[in-house]
Amino acid sequence: MKITKVNTVESTLSNKDHPYMQGAWETFYDEFNATNLDVIGEIPKDLEGVYIRNTENQVHEPLGRFHPFDGDGMLHSITFQNGLADYRNRFIQTDGFQVEQKFKKSKWAGLMERPGTSELPGWGAQGCLKDTSSTDVVVHNGKVLTTFYQCGDGYSMDPLTLDASGKVNWAPIDGISAHTKVDLKTGELLFFNYSKQAPYMHYGVVDQNDDLKHYTPIPLPGPRLPHDMAFTENYSILNDLPLFWDSKMLERGIHATKLHDLPSRFAVIPRYGTEKDIKWFEANPTYCLHWNNAYESGNEIIVEGYFQENPEPGNYEGAPPGLERMMAFLDNHLLKPRLHRWRFNLETGETIEESLDDKILEFGAINQRYACENHRFTYSMMPTKGWFTFDGLTKHDHILGKCETYEFGKGIFGSEVCFAPKINSQDEDDGYLVSIITNVNNKTSSCVLFNAKDIVSGPICSIPLPQQVCSGTHATWAQMNEIMS
Repeated sequence: MKITKVNTVESTLSNKDHPYMQGAWETFYDEFNATNLDVIGEIPKDLEGVYIRNTENQVHEPLGRFHPFDGDGMLHSITFQNGLADYRNRFIQTDGFQVEQKFKKSKWAGLMERPGTSELPGWGAQGCLKDTSSTDVVVHNGKVLTTFYQCGDGYSMDPLTLDASGKVNWAPIDGISAHTKVDLKTGELLFFNYSKQAPYMHYGVVDQNDDLKHYTPIPLPGPRLPHDMAFTENYSILNDLPLFWDSKMLERGIHATKLHDLPSRFAVIPRYGTEKDIKWFEANPTYCLHWNNAYESGNEIIVEGYFQENPEPGNYEGAPPGLERMMAFLDNHLLKPRLHRWRFNLETGETIEESLDDKILEFGAINQRYACENHRFTYSMMPTKGWFTFDGLTKHDHILGKCETYEFGKGIFGSEVCFAPKINSQDEDDGYLVSIITNVNNKTSSCVLFNAKDIVSGPICSIPLPQQVCSGTHATWAQMNEIMS
């Protein structure tokens, strides 16, 4: 193994006395290239591609109260080829990151502060936030695209070198929300955004050449807080959920969420449709952070995601003063998300819902080659009680109706898994699950591979990384042939 430290980002953060600046969420500032990584076990030779993980890393002393989603984006990549693995990590060179590096201090307040606390105009549906581009990551048209959950610019990087190539040139003035969707069959990228100004949401399509081909308003009754979208072969599914900003508090400049006495609403729109083509469906009130897949079956659109039974959890008992509400909303065991299925009948307008498991689960994955199809397998993360971390994973077989689980162990937390198909794979689960696990007991991180057909047996190999990796949010997998083509 050859490790080269290529840069250390200057930090002014001196006080880490915050629950989300320690343990699995501890931040680091070194950027590395590491080739031919050591391996415990053996990397399969039928695995070729790259796993890319987006994380939040607070660089400077925050302006006011800190939220873990305020941290600057940093990508970690592990490239697999010929039975070998290479590692790189880089901060995402957002406009906000570069400005704060110049001033050597924070210029924007975070999610928990009023917009007026920021010292410069900012980004995001909330306004005056720093666009950290730290939420999501996908690979489209052979390039990495990172995005911010409150809407901002889209940043592009090379998936193999992590060299920055600036902002995408197709982003509308309203920005791009996290959870853009790549249709591997057509090469198109689907996206949405949201804001505090009417019509409050837009939806768009970018083609395989990175050209914006479609952009249309999705009128809503007022400002909303959608986080994800879903798509089928012919339709996109957007949501209007009853957890959104309290309008009375918003008039005072306070962005406090409230669960309103309203149903959940879903907009089903043809991929290149407009407002007149939308069909709205109502369902039980909830908040759904993430969708796993959607597909068409006869006259129905079927969507799978995570139904929160308690979207407004109140305060977290025992949290440090001032962090009670924040820590409650980060605890999935209080939100209670469970695997769920919605069926929207395009002819009758009827919605049928089905709970698929009573386990508390989130951050799901499928084999993306089966996106827009009636997938058999779903892989979900098992949230840690009291924390925004994951201490295990599950595999649901929707045909046999069974669920398998694997727990990482005490003090060991995993990142969102991605499914990596074997070269020339034949079956839906013929591949590997890839994750980065962090062991807070010895402050190390490793990339691990699971045989997707048998997660119960645990990782088939473990690849130690040069440094601990901050917990973060989302990850993606791209096959080598998809990148090169």
